[in-house]
Formats: sequence, structure tokens, C-alpha cells
Amino acid sequence: MKPKANYVLDFSQTITPVALLKMTQVMREMNKDEVLEIITRDTVARTDVFKLIPTASCEVIDMEFNKDANFFRIRVKRV
Repeated sequence: MKPKANYVLDFSQTITPVALLKMTQVMREMNKDEVLEIITRDTVARTDVFKLIPTASCEVIDMEFNKDANFFRIRVKRV
């Protein structure tokens, strides 16, 4: 069973530099064992999301790509 996300950022409608800043802010403020779920439809944004995950303090615990609905979901846990 997947842990419930403490934070959800839905970038499925748009992804902007401000949204990516919001994502980094949320990851910085997360406590240990909290989970952030990020949803996007933009393939370029998906690459940017991976670049911004701080590998020293967070780990990717789940990824899902739904080809039919054209969205990508990534779940990140603070360690």
C-alpha cells in the first residue's frame, strides 16, 4: 500500500518556473517521512522535476506514467 501524500502539487494544467520554485520550497519544508506527490503532463517539466529533487534529503518512492490520460505522477519522500 502506498503511503498517503502529505502534499500534492498538481502541475497538470501548467508548469512554470514559479511552480518549480513552489515545489522546491515544499520539499525544503517537509518533515522526515512526509510524502510529496507531483502531477504533470509536460514531458520537459518531468525532467526538470527530477533535476530539482534533493537526493541527499529526498527519495523517489513511486512513479506512474499513464499513457492514456497523458499524465505523469511522481511521489517523493523526505528521508
